[in-house]
Amino acid sequence: MIVLDKENRVFTLRTKNTTYQMKADQHNVLIHTYYGPRVGDSDLSYLVRYADRACAPNPPEAGLDRAYSLDTLPQEYSTCGVGDFRLPSIEIEYPDGSRAADLRLTDWEEERGKYTLDGLPSFYGEEGETLRLYLEDRAANVVVELSYGVFEDRDLITRSVEVHNYGSASVRLRQCASLCLDFQRSDLDLITFDGCHMMERAPSRAPLRSGVQGVGSVRGTSSHQHNPFVVLCDREANEDYGLCYGAMLLYSGNFQALVEASQYDNARLVMGINPSHFCWTLEPYGSFTAPEAALVCSPRGFGQMSRQFHRAIREHLIQDPCQGERRPVLINNWEATYFDFDADKLVEIAKTAAPLGIELFVMDDGWFGKRDDDNSGLGDWTVNTGKLPGGLEVLVPRLKELGMKFGIWIEPEMVSEDSDLYREHPDWALRIPGRAPARGRNQLVLDFSRPEVRRHVYERIKAVLASADVSYVKWDMNRSLTDVYSAALPAQRQGEVYHRYVLGVYEMLDWLRRDFPHILIEGCAGGGGRFDAGMLYYTPQIWCSDNTDAIDRLRVQYGTSFGYPVSAMGAHVSVTPNEENGRITPMETRGVVAMSGTFGYEMDLSRTAGEDREVIRRQVAFFKEHYDLIQRGDYYRLTDPFQNGPYTAWEHVSPDGREALVSLVTTSLRAAPSFRTLRLKGLDPKRTYQVNGEGRWPGDVLMEAGWPLPLDLFQGDYRSLQLCLSEV
Repeated sequence: MIVLDKENRVFTLRTKNTTYQMKADQHNVLIHTYYGPRVGDSDLSYLVRYADRACAPNPPEAGLDRAYSLDTLPQEYSTCGVGDFRLPSIEIEYPDGSRAADLRLTDWEEERGKYTLDGLPSFYGEEGETLRLYLEDRAANVVVELSYGVFEDRDLITRSVEVHNYGSASVRLRQCASLCLDFQRSDLDLITFDGCHMMERAPSRAPLRSGVQGVGSVRGTSSHQHNPFVVLCDREANEDYGLCYGAMLLYSGNFQALVEASQYDNARLVMGINPSHFCWTLEPYGSFTAPEAALVCSPRGFGQMSRQFHRAIREHLIQDPCQGERRPVLINNWEATYFDFDADKLVEIAKTAAPLGIELFVMDDGWFGKRDDDNSGLGDWTVNTGKLPGGLEVLVPRLKELGMKFGIWIEPEMVSEDSDLYREHPDWALRIPGRAPARGRNQLVLDFSRPEVRRHVYERIKAVLASADVSYVKWDMNRSLTDVYSAALPAQRQGEVYHRYVLGVYEMLDWLRRDFPHILIEGCAGGGGRFDAGMLYYTPQIWCSDNTDAIDRLRVQYGTSFGYPVSAMGAHVSVTPNEENGRITPMETRGVVAMSGTFGYEMDLSRTAGEDREVIRRQVAFFKEHYDLIQRGDYYRLTDPFQNGPYTAWEHVSPDGREALVSLVTTSLRAAPSFRTLRLKGLDPKRTYQVNGEGRWPGDVLMEAGWPLPLDLFQGDYRSLQLCLSEV
């Protein structure tokens, strides 16, 4: 709900549990007055304090009032060069070389429905509301348009920024953040989600200290190393207690999230496109749109925050071609065959998988061009008929006869130097003139900032997809961007290439969704290197990590769950010993972990023992039976795998509280194990439940007293347990 006090120019955004408020003060500076647990519609600007601070400049309108300084005010969108020395949200370079921004509120408007962004991902929904505020730098004829989206039931507030140049000369945008959030306190912890390839999104928590701290990426993607999602919280906040703020950027390229604790114990969070390597020229009457950011404030800990993000992403961000129907369980041939396959080998794997209830066969890398290893072929998107005689037109019907749908792997953004495409168009790759390029996985990056490059690649892939009944596409991207230079742009606009590249990826994904609306797209970037809300707008699921070891995945999926729902996490059962770390894990446990994701298998099932095949058959049937509960239920983290306890546990609860599924994996053993009791969450305390079809257990008892874990669970490496709760 949006509440406007036009007379006093107070703007209040209300959700079910939170209040967000701004006000234009006596000098038309838009100050931030409050964001926190829901309160009434009072003018909260009384919380803003004024004092004469030495060395704090005063704007000209303040006259002799030395207590009024931009350097001490909580601002809604921070400026630079005119008296605020803290983190800026925007920096503009003018024709004379000066850099400043002095923004004052001039107008506002309210709209029904949630705003959309041209060429960028955003939350959507007619039930949302939009508030637009217009700030002007009159000396520069620049207007900054702040848009706010409000989803009341989801406690979600979104923000976006559009900059308009109404001057007669071009200006250069050096920084344009999507989010600025000022706190009149600094006794907060910052949580970021960090890691590396194969061990992504581990929570890192530290108290704010004086100065600037944060995370970012200059890799061209959101990256394995840092995620564009951060949390600020009370020092004592945990899963169920304490005030916390989650901030998520809907962007898949270079980003930055910085927090500054100031000299007067205030804090400022600024989040958006990383200003490193960024410079955008705004022609007269031109505009620039920054990516959307989303906020959730939870007065009741991380769990409530996560569940609100999960619901909002599932209901108002992901555009799922399955439209509420169950997504198929898949088998991927990569770890079974790598590049060494032909049509008969693929069909043999499918013949083993289909009787087990697996419904989708995904053909991974190696099906196109001259592609027998990772040194050649990328960019030549034509079917290798030596491996697949007759092309997909022959292979796909053979799989359909087995009752299986067909999916295919692509890596559209990359090119091999040993390819027909590169030989014909070497200037289509990102390369700095006069320099030998860096390579990753023996490949270069195509210049997706250029429309003709995107169109050429898309038309080739489109022809392949149109040649057969394709149900699924895995869109991969296996290296960071280097040598970022576009042969199509002049020198003074090279600072636009990174962002134009991301916009190009989004445009091509839009084409793919438009032309093949029935195809389910899974994103991937060396695993989880581009696991962000921007990609989820186009790809309903993302390969969570190239690490398929079930025990490592407990940590990866735990950290990912703070911001992103289970339904978005690509997760598969793979072979044991695991090919990455050699760990031996029971088939039952590998299935328990993978089904807390999109669920599938990445192995040669023809080589599995008979008893393992029977386990797989049961796993697939169990997942299908509990699909709605797992994929659309509320998610509860019961333990923290980074605490190195004896087990990791999590829980899915149906929205109506009538069903729940508890999953647990043991992670350490000792002689003479302790008696342990697991306390559940999210149940209706007034309902009575059966556990695995037996007994009668009140919900409050299971949550407060708990469920005793059997001792034999701790006898054997990496055992697992699942408890199915249903209302009696």
